Amino acid sequence: MGVLAALRAGVLVAAAAAEPAPDPPPHILQEVLTCQPDPPSLSLSLSLDGRGLFWFDFPGSRWRRGGPELPPGPGPLEPPAELLPETQMCREILGALGPRLAGKLPEARAIPSVTVFPLEPPSPGEATTLVCLVENIFPPSLDVSWSVAGAAVTAGVTLGPFVPGPGLTFVRFSRISVRAAPGAVHACEVTAPRRNVSAVGYWVAPDTALDEQLDMALAGAALALGLVLALLGAGLALLARRG
Repeated sequence: MGVLAALRAGVLVAAAAAEPAPDPPPHILQEVLTCQPDPPSLSLSLSLDGRGLFWFDFPGSRWRRGGPELPPGPGPLEPPAELLPETQMCREILGALGPRLAGKLPEARAIPSVTVFPLEPPSPGEATTLVCLVENIFPPSLDVSWSVAGAAVTAGVTLGPFVPGPGLTFVRFSRISVRAAPGAVHACEVTAPRRNVSAVGYWVAPDTALDEQLDMALAGAALALGLVLALLGAGLALLARRG
């Protein structure tokens, strides 16, 4: 029985060693067109694995890129002229089915979640870029506002497009450049039109002076502890010699 068990174990090890490595997860390229009564009435975005690559500016009738490292547009695959029939069909379907299905079918609604964080570690006296990440958005229609210490701020605020995310929801970014005073509370609030839904994310500027004082206190405590241990070691050495 021992030999048979050893042979079985050898076969299992050989089979495990011969099994090919699992394939990496596939990349997901999404192009999502939405039309709705609430603003923005039309939105079109192209994303790869949840990262926004391009979005179409309908008022300007042109593509915009999601980052400076990307080309100006997706190339000849999606010229603006070819988008007009698709958007017109989306509006016709919305106009025909919307009134008939209103009140008969439940509307899908999601509660957004908000996270605020600095793009880079803040430095005293220098401008800091704060990012407001809004996730779990559906439908893709909400307003984003910033406030610092309770006062509304509009200068230096940028708002990105709606990017398709997992589970048929959307993600949106907003950025603001501020000179963060120690202890100042920065708030990013999102509200949905015609809905009693709102969410707020907060970020409090750290007090670097307190951090420096804490570092000095910890350094002093470590130095004092080192001196105490050194004296204790010297005393034990003298006692050992006398003994």
